[in-house]
Amino acid sequence: MNEEEKSEVNETEVNETEVNEASEANEPEAAEPEKQAEDGADTAEENEDNKIAEELKAVKDQLLRTMAEYDNFRKRSQREKDALRADIITNVTSKFLPVMDNLERALAAECSDENYKSGVKMIFDSFCETLKGLGVEEIKSDGETFSPNYHQAVQKVPGGEVESGKIVQTFAKGYKIGDKVIRFAIVAVAE
Repeated sequence: MNEEEKSEVNETEVNETEVNEASEANEPEAAEPEKQAEDGADTAEENEDNKIAEELKAVKDQLLRTMAEYDNFRKRSQREKDALRADIITNVTSKFLPVMDNLERALAAECSDENYKSGVKMIFDSFCETLKGLGVEEIKSDGETFSPNYHQAVQKVPGGEVESGKIVQTFAKGYKIGDKVIRFAIVAVAE
């Protein structure tokens, strides 16, 4: 090889080296936009994921609130229904209590026909069972301590042997459903 050929080969090698170096130097610059595009896509995905997570959280919160509101509505409706039931029973029972009083008087009256008396007793017992089934209870009075929550005093009687504040006589029985009084017991109280 002559010197010209050697010089051409060296120049070609130098040019190839320069081209390789230049392309290597340009590769990071070319890779940088790709990297930025990937970073932008990752950021967009993260933003979208965060947005979806926030929406999901809001929907969960709304669902929990709706469930709580429904549960409160259901409980309130049940309480109102129970109160309405007690009011209806109180109303109807109060209308029948005079009949109950008359049945008691009929049982206390003298009667020569035992079949008649046993028939009245059966009616009275049936009526008592019906009231018990509705949750109606008799208010205890004779011998009990007077309570203005359950008793209505219409007379004071000298105590004698009975302690002051005790009920000595019941004129009309009282009835209640739970703590709700249908009719106060009408009583006489010892002084």
